[in-house]
Amino acid sequence: MKRYNAIILGAMFLISSCDSKLDLLPQQDIDSEVALNSDTNIKRVLGGAYDALSDAYVLGGDMALFSELLASNSEIAWEGTYNQPRDIYTKKILVNNSFVRDIWLKSYETINIANNILGAIDKVNEDDQDRVKGEALLLRAITYFELVQLFSLPYSAGNAGTNPGLPLILTPTITAEPGALVTRSTVQETYAQIIEDASEAETLLPETNGVFLSQIAANAYLSRIYLQTGDYAKALAAANKGITLATDNGLNLTSTYAAAFNNATNSSEDIFAIQVSDQDGDNDMQLFWSIPEYGGRDGDVSIQAKHLRLYEANDARLKLFYEGAGATRSGKWMLQFKNIPVFRLAELYLTRAECNQRLASQTGATVATDLNLIRRRAGLAAITAPTLDIILKERKLELAHEGQGIHDLKRLKGTSDDLPFDSNSLVLPIPQREVDASGIKQNSGY
Repeated sequence: MKRYNAIILGAMFLISSCDSKLDLLPQQDIDSEVALNSDTNIKRVLGGAYDALSDAYVLGGDMALFSELLASNSEIAWEGTYNQPRDIYTKKILVNNSFVRDIWLKSYETINIANNILGAIDKVNEDDQDRVKGEALLLRAITYFELVQLFSLPYSAGNAGTNPGLPLILTPTITAEPGALVTRSTVQETYAQIIEDASEAETLLPETNGVFLSQIAANAYLSRIYLQTGDYAKALAAANKGITLATDNGLNLTSTYAAAFNNATNSSEDIFAIQVSDQDGDNDMQLFWSIPEYGGRDGDVSIQAKHLRLYEANDARLKLFYEGAGATRSGKWMLQFKNIPVFRLAELYLTRAECNQRLASQTGATVATDLNLIRRRAGLAAITAPTLDIILKERKLELAHEGQGIHDLKRLKGTSDDLPFDSNSLVLPIPQREVDASGIKQNSGY
């Protein structure tokens, strides 16, 4: 029996069969050489890369959902009937969990599309080459970053030079090679590649790019990536540049906290958002967090009293929660066919505040200035001398249930449901189909 690399087989899918949304040729006639032979077709394939990234199993909701379920810590509860998310919530994850399998598969499809675009970049019109290359590089960086945070031990666990990271596939995959075995880079090597891609993208992308990835987004992601590695000086520099570019180009915090969510178009503070409409796009956050009255399922995720007690009584963020289907729900994900904010300007202010506090610096603004921008928007009194604990709590409440839960918990060395931040139970298993097909090393504990 021939053995094929399951990553390669999965990654080939969108190039070899192509999603109909790419509108290249009839599906049965799709050929990678045809799809990538012209400026027009490559730009359409780039659209397909965004489509793959926005799949329900990637940034269309499930990665964010799993991050929050892993970090549940009795602050949220999974009440739904689906066993796959329940396994994540209980931290008893099976190696054949179909959601985990499809997160892996769809992510590597996204990476392979980006690789194919990069491999054909010389066919793009010269005036657009930098932008297209920058978008493809940042798409690859974002996807690897989301994967390594879920499928590997955190950078904060130490031993980043030896702990298994991800298989780094950086060249186009057109056909599967029988017998190919897959090796995992280290966590450190994986992050180095992510930083290399995002940094190069930052030099190539325009400052703004409509709803697509931009130089602002590249700096935003670099700030998030550097935070995970504990490099506060570089996180600060990226956050500060991101804020400067964003505000220079008209981005600003929405006038109310609620206005940042449930939008059919990007809000004034969206640096990057998954585009969703009644015709296209997935929003599994709304599907699982909302209730039938608003087009959701049965209210699979509920908010617990432990979380609600964290807010001050007059906090506008507390008021966004609502009662429905017998429990408290997150108002961020109430309405159907609305965009998913992936990176908001508010996060950059909080990152700059945290890094300035840690480094005893005042790059861009004082710590209090940045922190109080967020607090005032929430209807709260200013704090004149914020501590690191105050900043981190503000970050937790501002970004609650937006997909950063387990990532912040791990970098800050917290616990979730009595499990330490570096527990193997807080890391997703490599899908069994991948282990069987490619011989990839499974994560410890599975």
